[in-house]
Amino acid sequence: MNLQLNIADARGYRSSSQIARVITESWVEKNSFCPRCGKTKLERFQNNQPVADFYCGDCKAEYELKSKKDLFALKIVDGAYDMMIRRINSDNNPHFFLLNYSSSNLQIVNYLVIPNHYFVNDVIEKRKPLKENARRAGWVGCNILIRNIPSSGRIYLVKNQNIEAKQTVLENWSKTSFLAKQRLESRGWTIEIMKIVEQFGRKSFDLKDVYAFENFLKDKFPKNRFIRPKIRQQLQILRDKHLLEFLGDGKYKKI
Repeated sequence: MNLQLNIADARGYRSSSQIARVITESWVEKNSFCPRCGKTKLERFQNNQPVADFYCGDCKAEYELKSKKDLFALKIVDGAYDMMIRRINSDNNPHFFLLNYSSSNLQIVNYLVIPNHYFVNDVIEKRKPLKENARRAGWVGCNILIRNIPSSGRIYLVKNQNIEAKQTVLENWSKTSFLAKQRLESRGWTIEIMKIVEQFGRKSFDLKDVYAFENFLKDKFPKNRFIRPKIRQQLQILRDKHLLEFLGDGKYKKI
C-alpha cells in the first residue's frame, strides 16, 4: 500500500474540492482492498452514483468515501437528513471509508472503514434547516457523529501512517459482523452497551457498573420498561460473541 496521493491524477481539474475528490478516489481504487472479504481490488462506480463510490466484485459490499485533509474529524458533514435516516433503515446502506491526509505532503495519515451495521439513529445528527434566503431554503442536512461509534466499529487500514495487516483488518471486521443480522433497535441496544463498556477504560468490570447507566438507557429507549434484564441480555450476547468473558459473581472481562 502506497500512502502517497498523486496530484497528477487530478490533471485538468481546478476546483480544490474536485481535486481532493479525484486524488483520494484514485488512491482508494489503486491501493485499497475490500475489508469485508479481503478482495485485493475495489471497483469504482460510475460518476453520479446516488449512494456509493466503490463496490467489491466478490462480496458485493458497497462503500462511500469521505475524505478530509489535516485534522481528523469526529463529525463528518453528509447529505440530506431524511435520506440518511432512510438509508440506515434500508438493506443497501453502504459502508463508510474515512480518509484523512496531510495537505503539506499529500500523504495518507488515517484510513478506516465503518461497517454499515454500526449506523444507528444516534450516529446521525440533524442540522438546522437552511435559512429562507438560501438557494435551498428549508433543506435539512446531517452530520455523521464518529464519536458515537464504538472503537470496534472504527476499523483502521492505516493509522497514524502505519499500515495495518490485512488479516488484522479482516479479523476486526469479522468480530462484530453479527450486528448486521440484528434488527435496528436490537442493534442499537448492543452498540450502546458496547459504548458503555468502553467508557470504563479497564479490562474488568462489574454488572453494577453497567446498572449505573440504567436511567441513561431508560431515556435512550423509553419504550423498554425492563432495563436491567435488557442489560443482562446484551452482556450475554457480547459474551456469546466472544467480546466479553463472564468471570462469575456479576464480573466480566473484555477480550
